[in-house]
Amino acid sequence: MLPHVRARNSDLNEMYPSRRMIHDNKLRVSRTKLLTAALAILCVCLPASAKEIVTPSLDRGFRDLYDLNFGHAQKEFDDWERAYPDNPVGPVSEAAGLLFSEFHRLGVLESQFYESDSAFSSRKKPVSDPSIRDRFHAALDRAESLARTQLAKDPKDRDALFAMTLSSGLKADYAALIENRNLASLHLTKEAGAWAQRLLAVDPNCYDAHLATGFSKYIVGTMAAPVRWFLRLSGVSGDKQAGLAELQLTAERGHYLAPFARILLAIAYVREKDKPRALQLLASLHDEFPDNPLFVREMARLEANR
Repeated sequence: MLPHVRARNSDLNEMYPSRRMIHDNKLRVSRTKLLTAALAILCVCLPASAKEIVTPSLDRGFRDLYDLNFGHAQKEFDDWERAYPDNPVGPVSEAAGLLFSEFHRLGVLESQFYESDSAFSSRKKPVSDPSIRDRFHAALDRAESLARTQLAKDPKDRDALFAMTLSSGLKADYAALIENRNLASLHLTKEAGAWAQRLLAVDPNCYDAHLATGFSKYIVGTMAAPVRWFLRLSGVSGDKQAGLAELQLTAERGHYLAPFARILLAIAYVREKDKPRALQLLASLHDEFPDNPLFVREMARLEANR
């Protein structure tokens, strides 16, 4: 029976060519579907670097910052800004990248500058790069303009509140660590703290916000009592233990700023003469960001001074 059936099918194909064409077309469609499926599976299995389109990522940008890969970081931030032009988090991240690049160039995060109040107050004023300074402030102006526009529409906009918090914090860092304007920095930190409280009221799980007030609380808490009293009159309070607790919270549960919180915690532990905890933090940072030589240098310096 089977050969007879095949012969009849063959005869029909000869008698009706359109039948053979339909059959061949079905085969081609089936092969095309299989090829498309195979390519889709292959694309999923490829690493991100091998794909033609890579989604912009703030996470990759911030990771590049901590690995001192500033060029790649800025590319990620620029791409993200172009993809989301109305979101203020893009330009404020760009400003963070510019500030970190200046920190690295000027060596302002070397812990020996913070080992004591006298070392910190007697440090020389770094020579900032005017072009970086202008780009930094321009990025912050864009971020704040976009954030205020969003907040006018929705006072609880999380991204806008985060951008305002980070912007004020970055200004405070620039004023204190690059311009040596410590009092101005404390007032900017107070502003950052107010934005952080608004952000945390909207999103209590935004642990990055605690960085805005943690380090300043710690630094003010280490100052002499008369200075703390004067600053308290201006609305700037200090509490060493509360500051350390906030930094620890960001270090453990923060997102973009968790590694920066660990860097600041390590500096705080150096000031507190707690070198074992400082070394532990620096070792964990080195494991996570092996391309950053700062952590190795700081560990070697602390080991040599034990």
